[in-house]
Amino acid sequence: TDDTSMSAVRGRKKRKNKENKTRTVRANTLLNDHPNPHYANNKIKTTKYTLLSFLPKNLFEQFHRFANVYFVFIALLNFVPVVNAFQPELALAPVVFILSVTAIKDLWEDYRRHRSDTEINHMDCLVYSSMERRYVEKYWKEVQVGDFIRLRCNEILPADVLLLSSSDPDRLCHIETATLDGETNLKQRQVVRSFLDLDCEFDPFKYHSVIECEKPNNDLNRFRGYIVHRSGRRDVLCKENLLLRGCTIRNTEEAVGIVIYAGHETKAMLNNNGPRYKRSKLERQMNVDVFWCVIILLVICSFAAVGHGLWMFQYGDKRPVFDVLSPQGTNLSPIMSAIYLFLTLIIVFQVLIPISLFVSIEIVKICQVYLIHQDMDLYDEETDSHLQCRALNITEDLGQMQYIFSDKTGTLTENKMVFRRCTVAGVEYSHDANARRLAMYQEMDSEEEECMSHGGTLPRRESVTSHQSARVVLRSQSTKSHRRTGSRAEAKRASILSKHTAFSSPMVSSPKDITPDPQLLYKLSSDLSDIIDFFIALTICNTVVVSSPNQPRHKVKPSWKSEIKQVSGGCSSLLSSPSAESTLTKLHEEQSSHLEPTFSPVPPCYDGKASWNLEEGELRYEAESPDEAALVYAARAYKCSLVGRLPDQVTVELPHLGKLSFELLHTLGFDSTRKRMSVVVKHPLTDQITVYTKGADSVIMDLLKPLDTGKRQKKIICRTQNYLNLYAADGLRTLCIAKKVSDGEYACWLQCHLEAETAIQGREELLFQSALRLETNLQLLGATGVEDRLQDGVPETVAALRRAGLQIWVLTGDKQETAVNIAYACKLLDPEEEMLTLNADSQVSHVSLINSSSSLSSHNTSPFLVHRLGLVIDGRTLAYALDKTLEDKFLEVARSCRSVLCCRSTPLQKSMVVKLVRNKLKVMTLAIGDGANDVSMIQVADVGVGISGQEGMQAVMASDFALPRFRYLQKLLLVHGHWCYSRLANMILYFFYKNAMFVALLFWYQFYCGFSGSAMIDQWYLIFFNLMFSAFPQLVTGTLDKDVSAETLQRLPQLYVNGQNSEEYKPYMFWMNMIDAFYQSLVCFFIPYFAYADSDVDLFTWGTPITTLALFTILLHLGIETKTWTWMNWLSIIFSITLFFTVALCYNASCPTCFSPSNPYWTMQRQLQEPLFYLLCLITPVTALLPRYRAPLACKMLTFITLRGPNLVK
Repeated sequence: TDDTSMSAVRGRKKRKNKENKTRTVRANTLLNDHPNPHYANNKIKTTKYTLLSFLPKNLFEQFHRFANVYFVFIALLNFVPVVNAFQPELALAPVVFILSVTAIKDLWEDYRRHRSDTEINHMDCLVYSSMERRYVEKYWKEVQVGDFIRLRCNEILPADVLLLSSSDPDRLCHIETATLDGETNLKQRQVVRSFLDLDCEFDPFKYHSVIECEKPNNDLNRFRGYIVHRSGRRDVLCKENLLLRGCTIRNTEEAVGIVIYAGHETKAMLNNNGPRYKRSKLERQMNVDVFWCVIILLVICSFAAVGHGLWMFQYGDKRPVFDVLSPQGTNLSPIMSAIYLFLTLIIVFQVLIPISLFVSIEIVKICQVYLIHQDMDLYDEETDSHLQCRALNITEDLGQMQYIFSDKTGTLTENKMVFRRCTVAGVEYSHDANARRLAMYQEMDSEEEECMSHGGTLPRRESVTSHQSARVVLRSQSTKSHRRTGSRAEAKRASILSKHTAFSSPMVSSPKDITPDPQLLYKLSSDLSDIIDFFIALTICNTVVVSSPNQPRHKVKPSWKSEIKQVSGGCSSLLSSPSAESTLTKLHEEQSSHLEPTFSPVPPCYDGKASWNLEEGELRYEAESPDEAALVYAARAYKCSLVGRLPDQVTVELPHLGKLSFELLHTLGFDSTRKRMSVVVKHPLTDQITVYTKGADSVIMDLLKPLDTGKRQKKIICRTQNYLNLYAADGLRTLCIAKKVSDGEYACWLQCHLEAETAIQGREELLFQSALRLETNLQLLGATGVEDRLQDGVPETVAALRRAGLQIWVLTGDKQETAVNIAYACKLLDPEEEMLTLNADSQVSHVSLINSSSSLSSHNTSPFLVHRLGLVIDGRTLAYALDKTLEDKFLEVARSCRSVLCCRSTPLQKSMVVKLVRNKLKVMTLAIGDGANDVSMIQVADVGVGISGQEGMQAVMASDFALPRFRYLQKLLLVHGHWCYSRLANMILYFFYKNAMFVALLFWYQFYCGFSGSAMIDQWYLIFFNLMFSAFPQLVTGTLDKDVSAETLQRLPQLYVNGQNSEEYKPYMFWMNMIDAFYQSLVCFFIPYFAYADSDVDLFTWGTPITTLALFTILLHLGIETKTWTWMNWLSIIFSITLFFTVALCYNASCPTCFSPSNPYWTMQRQLQEPLFYLLCLITPVTALLPRYRAPLACKMLTFITLRGPNLVK
């Protein structure tokens, strides 16, 4: 009995753990009540506040800033009668103003989110009603988990939906995921396996299955689960069956699905993290100086409190007649008087901590971002894209970068692949005619630049590696079409098109994108099996979709059908396959009966031309990567063309064989870990199960059959490796092609693979190991070399960045020889510099290599010799170098080199390298890339830059800044980065100076009033001096000032070192500004003091000129610091002075009995009638600013001598 109860308890725990990791979804038609009550509904709410929660929640958020808490505390302290310095209501004004401005901004942003939420929640969709037995229109917000939804073409998905039915005859549904990942190429989604063979329309009321799937998560490329039918049969579910919220249905008239995740549990909403927030280096330095301001405030308040206590103590028992009694009416002791005065002076001197500084910085940064966006030099006409700033608060960091980490493919290069050379069965085919033709086109590129600007721009993703001679229809992302017309020469038109390669292109009758190699073409016509297999692999080992050029988003429907219908199912972001279970069943059936080939070859009289011409002008290829497109078009040039793709079969057209349909059993997809992809097909002529694999040579070579299996294969491998090295030396991207006949082991492998597919926990690892078991003992067919051209301006940009003192590291997954060749081409490596190459097969050999390299670099003690070194390291050695015990040694070698090139590096290694340099060297880092494999690197760096290139928008969406081209990085850093840093650094220092100068005026007065906390300046001026009268000019200067012109900054990149070394904001500069502020306050205080000595003027008549002189001095000080004067600078200064006098005149005229006995009435009016007032306004600011005026002259002379001195000597 005990054993039974214990087993029952364990069973309940197991079920509970399973329920915690998975969710069960039942159809809402099964029960009268909602069967999924615990899951989120589809109503979204991205707003922060409600009408009731806005005020407390917003104040709570604002009080996370220490400065806001400090100022509120000071304002509340002013309500205590014994320590108050101002009218309590007046003291609240600045704090309330700052909090109100921020609250209004937050409220407006939240209102915009509310409007967007309302619009989305009230969109319509068709939902099945069990009461009415039909689909009815409902709002998105009314959709629930378990509802059946009917989707129509061009409709946006309201939730994450499991696809159960499609009007497509192949049970496919095409979606566009641009709103999720920025990719405009179509993705195929497949109906759940058990619903494939429905001959009638899907009836939700007859649905009785239960879905078990994983909990909601933000992984867009993963969905794991299974569906259990009433019969007990269980079918696997994967990402290919899931339609994500926000995607758009394309090319499918109608589809039906069941809602799995709704509302905030959808993958799109879970990925909506809002804007990125980073703290800039300058902001961190500023916070240190704010802390010092607090210390200064406490010191001067303590000094004044002690002075007041001593002053009170000297009277002894004879209290002064003006002494303030305690609230109980008794005399206060000197100690208590000092304590109360300390709190009073905290209130009086509060402006030493600049309350408006934080708001001003935010305003200036927004204005700087706007100006960067308006720079037309950062606009790319070809792609019609601007620079994007996705992080508003780190613009000044752009001017302080020290290390740049860059991807290669798509970042330094175009990522637009052109097939150049190949080797098949150990024989190299150089394609010399093709190379000469491409060289001729590239020479003509410059001649066509002007023609392109007149003839219209080509969209970024239009044509593939084909150089068409006929008119072609080009489709941009916005679905607009542009047609090239005119009577241009064929070569010129081809040269224009060759510069704009992308993933999809119309296929025309003349395949001039590749000029076939005559020798290879002859051997192909001779029907050599290795060559045919090589081109079959190029044609089918991919995910290319065939579509029609007239309707680019419609898949070509072939006129044939396979006899046995199966569907592709693969189950993870890593691997996908057709129905493993149905394939396994079919294999058992075929053991007893032999099936006829699905397709018969064409008659012998077929000449390979008629069908080619029929199909060639009607098809368009759409690939997920430019490599795939280049290889498919290369095969097409040899009349081995892909003409149709279905989930379970791929149809190709081969010379002398015609159309053949390969039954597609599995697709083992490519990723950055596997670095290869494979397709498992059934050959239509031999009925053999064949695996075709393509991938990086570093991976494929390790998966080949052992060399002792055959002398011919060994010879092919050795020759192919030599040709791969030659291709890489020429800067070509290389891929190896291999195959394997897997009849005997396939059935056993399939059984294991089916178990991996149906697993929910650890499925990715199981599938990875399953694929590895199949992709072994491969037979090498050949290799390809594909050219990826450098982007325009990359060598010049790299050279300029290096002259600016930036260390550039390139982190790439490419072969070492390819990466080195590109590094020389883009001037990252110099032929004259010595190159250290670290390639180690083990950690022991790496240690010896790194020690020898360390000793070599340590000999170069002079900075000049250090910068003549370049380091090249491969991925395996980098893995050893990143070990905790060796990373310091590696970093020591790497930092002594002028350039570092990391080859064969994985995405994880890229991020680890960036993190290592940033944390160990304490330097500012920038990472730039264009693909999903660069995201981790971009997010780890201080500043992440994404290139909106050929690999989707994942890098852009993860970045702080997005650029259309790498060359724009030069102006972004050297010009805008320099300006942003210089402006903000000077503005922050000016803020500290201005506030300290104003507070010091009050401090000097304490020596003449017994340290009583009195002020000779009217409290209205005290409150609004920094908030209104002196605020606008510094905002204009902080936004528009330019210490050096853009032309000079780009001509002299060395000026960027100013920001790298934080020359504009050194710690001593804060103290120099404090000293300057105290000096100026002494001048502004004592010149009026001696001018009005022995006169009978009242306190405010003496204090008002001091306020005026302080304002003039502060504004003139800003004028001296301003390098570039515009009409806005003049206008802001005039406006500030006018505002001050207007407020003063109106206030003094309307306040006859405000603060008796000292009264501000008519004070300013009397001052304007006194010649002495004008004399003071002339003498005092000049005297105060004389040292500040002389200092810039000395600095300019020193800079001139430093920069021009050697030339003057010559």
